[in-house]
Amino acid sequence: MELLDNYLAVKKTIPDTVTLVAVSKFKPVETIRALFQEAGHTVFGESRAQELAAKQPVLPPEIDWHFIGHLQTNKIRMVLPFTSLIHSIDSYKLLKEVNKESARMNKVTNVLLQFHIATEESKYGLSREEAIGMLEDKEFKSLSNICIRGVMGMASFSDDQALVSKEFRNLRGVFEELHRGYFNASANFCEISMGMSGDYRLAIDEGSTMVRVGSLIFGER
Repeated sequence: MELLDNYLAVKKTIPDTVTLVAVSKFKPVETIRALFQEAGHTVFGESRAQELAAKQPVLPPEIDWHFIGHLQTNKIRMVLPFTSLIHSIDSYKLLKEVNKESARMNKVTNVLLQFHIATEESKYGLSREEAIGMLEDKEFKSLSNICIRGVMGMASFSDDQALVSKEFRNLRGVFEELHRGYFNASANFCEISMGMSGDYRLAIDEGSTMVRVGSLIFGER
């Protein structure tokens, strides 16, 4: 089975300490179910709210769904009930809206702060200064329905491995700075989500704890 072979080949290259998020966007539910049943893999990532909302009810309840794409505020309610981790909190406004909807649902939502580390301006993400301003804002301390678990970033789409490694190293530096300054007493702040199909090995070398791999497992979209 090609799907299983692809998965096992990727899995062999990932340390046990690193979480593999199988990025299943645009893939049919039958393919996701097959990977779950054949390999026992449970962590899947989706980047479109409508697609995730359609897939979740017809797939096994044991699946651990991560939302990894840009999240619009009007789509929060669509994914919040069954998403275990949102990787893509790229603004203070979005964080406050996730907290508001989480309070309405009487739950605490796990999130990662997304940082802009790439050369492409089209990628989303906070700057270091924006993140610090948010964490030092008085209102931030009242956001009791979110749990910040760490950081996320996407490196430049480039063949320059030195550049990509530097960007991942920069994100690791942001994580360490925030950990020292704002989350030193929190065991929950422990995740660095960086690395995709083309660069996940570089990301692991630079300290990634969570990689998002799609095409190497499922094939090109």
